[in-house]
Amino acid sequence: MAATTDDRLRLLIERIERLEEEKKNISDDIREVYAEAKAVGYDVKILRQIVRLRKMQPDDRREMECILETYKAALGIG
Repeated sequence: MAATTDDRLRLLIERIERLEEEKKNISDDIREVYAEAKAVGYDVKILRQIVRLRKMQPDDRREMECILETYKAALGIG
């Protein structure tokens, strides 16, 4: 039974290691796309904000934008 447990643990660790490597590769790919966007004149900071906004649910995004506008108006920067 110990050998089976050891094998299972080893397989889990190897799987995690493969996924970590894939995650690193994907992160590198994303960084390259942002560099490409910057090279053709896009503002990377704004692109990151757009990506973040697109991940949000529409209701959550509207709520955040409404609160942001309220705060800006209260501070006189709207």
